[in-house]
Amino acid sequence: MPVLPGAEPYRHEGGEVGVLLCHGFTGSPQSMRPWAEYLAERGLSVSVPLLPGHGTRWQDMQLTTWHDWYAEVDRALRELLERCRTVFVFGLSMGGALTLRLAAQHGDAIRGIVLVNPGNKVHGLAAYALPVARHLVPSTKGIASDIAKEGVAEVGYDRVPLHAAHSLRRFFQTVDAQLPQVTQPVVLLHSPQDHVVPPVDSARILSRISSTDVKEVLLEQSYHVATLDHDAEQIFDESLAFVERLAPDLVDGKGSRSGG
Repeated sequence: MPVLPGAEPYRHEGGEVGVLLCHGFTGSPQSMRPWAEYLAERGLSVSVPLLPGHGTRWQDMQLTTWHDWYAEVDRALRELLERCRTVFVFGLSMGGALTLRLAAQHGDAIRGIVLVNPGNKVHGLAAYALPVARHLVPSTKGIASDIAKEGVAEVGYDRVPLHAAHSLRRFFQTVDAQLPQVTQPVVLLHSPQDHVVPPVDSARILSRISSTDVKEVLLEQSYHVATLDHDAEQIFDESLAFVERLAPDLVDGKGSRSGG
């Protein structure tokens, strides 16, 4: 199937600091593209992979599981690690959960992580119905484009495939058990008004990770897809400041590659 316009993966060959950006469930790299381009313009190497089953039609996602999604970001991370001296991982929503698993699995190979409205659990009665419901009903109402800013839309599916949602629930459980293994510096930004992932998910993540260098930021003007919303610039600026603080020998004050 052809990829939806705007949902294409993105890569930029920059300096010796690399950033992997992970998009969310039923979403696409389009939700991360402005962030990726902001970092690329400041001299960083950037990779935004398209997760398997995403960016085409929701029926394609029915055939994938969290193992497929994780394998793709793991592959992209290993590519960055081969060509960059220092690598960070940023994630939105389920992409935040993917980021956390990468951090738990790869340890010190990842210098730091940035999480935006990270998911940690499938909430409500629907979660308990998924094991059976997915065999009876193929999909339910979509979750894309939870954005406060008028005139802005997310390139994502208008339906949630239930086989994939069931796999997502299992993935969240897997990641939750691994949170104590996360030790890297963390910036977690979340929206008090989020109609997809409740703030309790961020609170649980912060309470269970082992990181000691942690910054929490509230995105007061944005909904779930905050990377395309009113607080997008704040997210971009916070993430760049984070990179510059942790890799000062590789990034100068403007974010471009330094002579060292």
